[in-house]
Amino acid sequence: MTLNLTKSICFFDLETTGININRDRIVEICIHKINPDQSSQTKTYRINPTIPIPKEVSLLHGIYDKDVAGCPTFKDIAGELAAFIGNADLAGYNSNKFDVPILVEEFLRAEVDFDMKNRRQVDVQNIFHQMEQRTLIAAYKFYCNKKLEGAHGAEADTLATYEILLAQLERYKDVPFEDKHGQISFPVVNDIAALSTFTTQQKYVDFAGSMVYNDKGQEVFNIGKHKGRLVSEVLNYEPSYYEWMMGADFTLSTKRKLTEIRLRGR
Repeated sequence: MTLNLTKSICFFDLETTGININRDRIVEICIHKINPDQSSQTKTYRINPTIPIPKEVSLLHGIYDKDVAGCPTFKDIAGELAAFIGNADLAGYNSNKFDVPILVEEFLRAEVDFDMKNRRQVDVQNIFHQMEQRTLIAAYKFYCNKKLEGAHGAEADTLATYEILLAQLERYKDVPFEDKHGQISFPVVNDIAALSTFTTQQKYVDFAGSMVYNDKGQEVFNIGKHKGRLVSEVLNYEPSYYEWMMGADFTLSTKRKLTEIRLRGR
């Protein structure tokens, strides 16, 4: 099958220094351009982001500061990129929420006009999520092959969730899982502790997730201007930030944990 095109479309993906669209920068971009006549071109660039790449991010995409030290900056290649893309439509995976916004931001910083007004966007992830819905009803049908009667009632949803877990234990018994570091394990086992570990994607300090534990077990902010910084460090050097958070619209859980960390540092 080929795409039915009336104009060119560029599939693209970015590797970046992080996920903050305002602050983070592109370190690699690949563009696969397909034209209406089905001819195609692929270009990949390594880019010097001009800011350090956090170690935890480098571990994910394998690109370290030394790998991009001698590479051009985005501003150096912005004109070439814009010319290559031309007036093509854009496509990617989770591109509407992340890749397109950060690409546009980089073009703006480079002072290159990259007009999005007449450019259509296709986000492949959205097709996946809408066609293969991740609702309780869809999960019940997928794992238990049953229609969930009384959906959105607490009792029906609770009992269905229990049945789904039992079905998952059967389906994924002895099925390998590869994590983002390439480690292979068999995590879906009939053991609550193991299931808890596997299903806890991020270890939160507070229930709202305003603070999380880093790889060293240290509390770091997960929101705001200090995102990624040690909570204790921020409270030490900017005590007014504590007063602001205590008076702002944060949960009692967040404020309680924040106070615990502050008192611990005294």
